[in-house]
Amino acid sequence: MKSTAPADDACCAHTHGLPSTAPTMRLTVLLQFAFIAILAILIVFYRHTPAFATFSITFVAIFLEALPFMLLGAAIGGLIEVFVSKAVILRILPSGRLSAILLAAGLGMVFPVCECAIVPVVRRLFAKGLPLGAGIAFLLGGPIVNPLVFFSTAVAYGNDFRLAGARLLIGYLIAVMVGFFIDWLLTRQSALVSIASVLPGDTHANCVATGSGGLWTKTAWAMRHAAADFVDISRFLVFGAVAAGLLQTLVVRGELAELIGSPVASILLMMSLAVLLSLCSEADAFVAASFRTMLPLAAQMAFMVLGPMLDLKLIAMYFRMFRKRLILVLSTTTAVVVFLTMLLMQGVGP
Repeated sequence: MKSTAPADDACCAHTHGLPSTAPTMRLTVLLQFAFIAILAILIVFYRHTPAFATFSITFVAIFLEALPFMLLGAAIGGLIEVFVSKAVILRILPSGRLSAILLAAGLGMVFPVCECAIVPVVRRLFAKGLPLGAGIAFLLGGPIVNPLVFFSTAVAYGNDFRLAGARLLIGYLIAVMVGFFIDWLLTRQSALVSIASVLPGDTHANCVATGSGGLWTKTAWAMRHAAADFVDISRFLVFGAVAAGLLQTLVVRGELAELIGSPVASILLMMSLAVLLSLCSEADAFVAASFRTMLPLAAQMAFMVLGPMLDLKLIAMYFRMFRKRLILVLSTTTAVVVFLTMLLMQGVGP
C-alpha cells in the first residue's frame, strides 16, 4: 500500500536556516556550545548580582513579548508554503516590469512570510519567469511590509501604530528603490544562478499539492514546516535578547551616549547589529524597542529595516539563488539606501 505523504524531507521547497555545508554546520554547533557555556558561567558566578537581575529581566521581557508573534508567523509561513501555489503569486503580479515592482514590494500584505521563508518562494518565482526587479522588491519588502510585522512593531513600542506604519512605509519605499535600481543595472542572466540546479531536491510543496494526501496531510506538513521555522528563528531571538540584555546591563547609558556621539555612529552601530544578530522580522522590534532610552529613533528604525533585508543568514541563503555580482550589488545598495534614509529621518525629526 502506497503512502499518501511525501517520501522524505528531501522533497521540501522550504529551506530552513543556513546552507547545510559541513564547515558551516561545524561552526554553527561550536558557536552554539560556546554561547551556552558563557550563559552557564554567568548563571553560576553572577546570578546573585544586581546586574544579572537586570539582564534576566531584560532578556525574559524581550523573549516573552516576541514569542507569540514568532509562533504565529511560523504557522502562517507553513500554511502559505503548502497551500499557496507559486503560480497564484505570479498571476497576481501585473505584466509590466515597473508596475510589477511596485506591487511586489507590498505583496507581503497578502502573503505574510518572514525573511527565511521568502527566499525559497522567490527562487521558485524566478524559475517561473518573474522579472528580476519584482523578485528583489518582494524579497526585500515582504518580510517588513506585512500585517504581522505591523502589529508586532506596534506592540513592541507600546501600541504606537504610527511608528509601526512608518516602518512599513520606509521598508516599502526602500524595497521599490532597490528593486528599480537592480532591474535597471542587471539582467536575469547576469544576476541569477541556474535556478534549475537548486530546484530538483526542493519539491516538497509540489509533492504535497499534487499527491493524494488530503487536507489533514497537507495541514500536517504545514505544521511541520512551521515547527522547523520556529526552531530556526527562536535561536536568533535568544541571541538578540541576550545581546540587548548585556548591552543594557554592562554599558552605562551615559557612556553609550558618549561612545555614540553622533547620529551617524548610532545608525551604523544598529545596522551592524541587525546584520550580525540575524533576527526574525516578527521579533526584531522588541530588541530595537529595548534601546528606546539609549539611542535615537532613526538608529532603532535602521535596525528594524535593514535586518529583514540583509543579515548573515540571508546572505548565506542568497548564494543558492544569486551570482556573487548581484549579492555584492544588492548588499551594498541596500545598506547605503537604508543608511541615507535613516540620516534623512534623523534630520527631519520624529
